[in-house]
Amino acid sequence: MVTMADVARSAGVSVATVSHVLNGTRPVLPHTRQAVLDAVEELGYTTNTLARSLVTARTRSIGLAVSAISNPYFTEILQGVEASALEHGYSLLIADPHDDPEHERKVVQLLHERRVDGMIVAPSADPRGLLAYLGRHDVPAVFLDRLVDAADGGPRFDQVCADNAEPTSRLVTHLAGLGHRRIGLVAGRPGLSTTSERITGYRTGLAFGGLPYDERLLVHGDSESAGAEQATAALLSLAVPPTALVTGNNAMTIGALRALRAHGLSVPGDIALCCFDDFAWADLFSPRLTAIAQPSRDIGAQAVRVLLERLAEPDRPARTVRLPCTFVHRTSCGCPEEPGQSERFEQPEQSERGTVA
Repeated sequence: MVTMADVARSAGVSVATVSHVLNGTRPVLPHTRQAVLDAVEELGYTTNTLARSLVTARTRSIGLAVSAISNPYFTEILQGVEASALEHGYSLLIADPHDDPEHERKVVQLLHERRVDGMIVAPSADPRGLLAYLGRHDVPAVFLDRLVDAADGGPRFDQVCADNAEPTSRLVTHLAGLGHRRIGLVAGRPGLSTTSERITGYRTGLAFGGLPYDERLLVHGDSESAGAEQATAALLSLAVPPTALVTGNNAMTIGALRALRAHGLSVPGDIALCCFDDFAWADLFSPRLTAIAQPSRDIGAQAVRVLLERLAEPDRPARTVRLPCTFVHRTSCGCPEEPGQSERFEQPEQSERGTVA
C-alpha cells in the first residue's frame, strides 16, 4: 500500500509537507504543492480517513440540515455547500428536518452522533430545541437562510443569508410606480425570519410608494404552493381585490399562478405579479416573471467558509453575513419587454455580536 512517505520521496519533500498539502494545515508554495499532488496522482495514494480522524478527533465531514430539499432554492444552496465542502476536503451528510421542530432536533442529534465536525442548519420557525441541543453539546454550527433572534434564547451562532427587506420593498415600489394602489403580499410561514423581513420590506415599500397598509392584503401561504393557492384565492375574494401581487418565494409563486388561472385572470393583463426567488424556468413563463434572485449557491458556499473559520477559531465572536440579491426585471409586472435588465442590491457583509431580526 502506498504511504505518505512514498509520496514524500517521489515529490522530493518531507512527510510533513505532504501532510500540510493534503490536510490544508499550513500554506505551501504552489510549485511544491503541485509536486505533491502529482506524486499522489502518479502513485495512487489515498488518505486513511478513519485513522486520521482517530488522531485528530476530526472526521472532515459537515452535517447539513435543510428542509424542502426538493425546493429549487434549497437545491441550489445544497450545490453551493457541496462544492465548497469538496473544495476544502470535506464530505457532506444531509438530513431533512421537514420544518418540524421536534424532527429538526432529532436529525441534528443524528448528525452529531455521526461525529461531523460542524453543522449547517436552516432553522425551523421554532428553533428552541435546536438551540438547546447545539448549545448543550457545544456543536460548531452556522444557521443558513433563516436567522435566529437572540430573543429565542440559547447561544449565538454564525449566520448566513440573503438580504430580504430591501429587495421586497423594491418590488412593491416598482408596482406602486406603475400605478397600482392595492398591492397584495402572499407571505411565508409565520415565525421564519425570511417571512418577517419580507413583510417589513412590503410595508416599507408601501410607505415609500405613498400607500396605506391594509392588513387584508397580507396573507400567509406558509411557504408552500398549496398554501399560497388558498391564500391567493382569499385575496381575490375580497370586495376590492388587489391589482398587483408579490409572492414570498418560488413555491408560493406557483400556487399563486394556479389560483389566478382558476379565477380566469391573466398576468399582467388582469393582475400584475412579482416574486421573491428567481428560478430556472421563470424566464420561460408567459409572461416572463419579474423576480428577486437570491445568490443561493453563494449562500451555501459562504456558509461552509464561515463554518471552517469557526472550526479554526472557536472563540471568535459570532457574525451574521448577508449577501446581496438582484432585481430581475421582466414582464409579469406589466412593463414592456426589456431584455437583460437587472439591478443588484449591494449589501456589505455584516459582522456583529447581536442577532439580525
